[in-house]
Amino acid sequence: MSDKLTNLAIFQLVWFASVLAGGTSWHWLGTLLIAAAVAWQLRRADYPGREMRLVLLAVCVGLVWDSLLVTLGLTRYEYGQVLPGLAPHWIIALWALFATTLNLSMRWLRKSLWLAALFGAVGGPLAYLAGSKLGSVSFASTESAMLALALGWALFTTLMVFMAGRLDGFAYRDSLSS
Repeated sequence: MSDKLTNLAIFQLVWFASVLAGGTSWHWLGTLLIAAAVAWQLRRADYPGREMRLVLLAVCVGLVWDSLLVTLGLTRYEYGQVLPGLAPHWIIALWALFATTLNLSMRWLRKSLWLAALFGAVGGPLAYLAGSKLGSVSFASTESAMLALALGWALFTTLMVFMAGRLDGFAYRDSLSS
């Protein structure tokens, strides 16, 4: 299996398990699975330091963004909040998992930052909607939450795709396949 397909498969499996666990008292399991997936990714990277900086940037963005959504009352979580007003640990960890896709399975987004914005505007809200169907998140107003998520994810996906180009831990492999 290619690096890109392996990356996508790991992302999908770990995302699903983490979101499913996030709605239960087993919420910590998602964060552990994400930590293992990130560690595995870093071991495979040609430049693990770059990849780690991208992951840390994503975690910082996720901490601020998702905590803002909680503070504004747009999103609510029953499990995993370490402090009131902060997003739960497992949702912040999902940002790290998202970062692991940017230099492999979602590398194609670099071709156009407009495409990255569109992908974020659609994909971000859909992921949270799926999370609500799995019982891990709820919304005071679904419409307001979806609008905020679309705007935020359009911006942050674009930012993260841009930064992935500068913090590419897999740049050496990409140059070999060109």
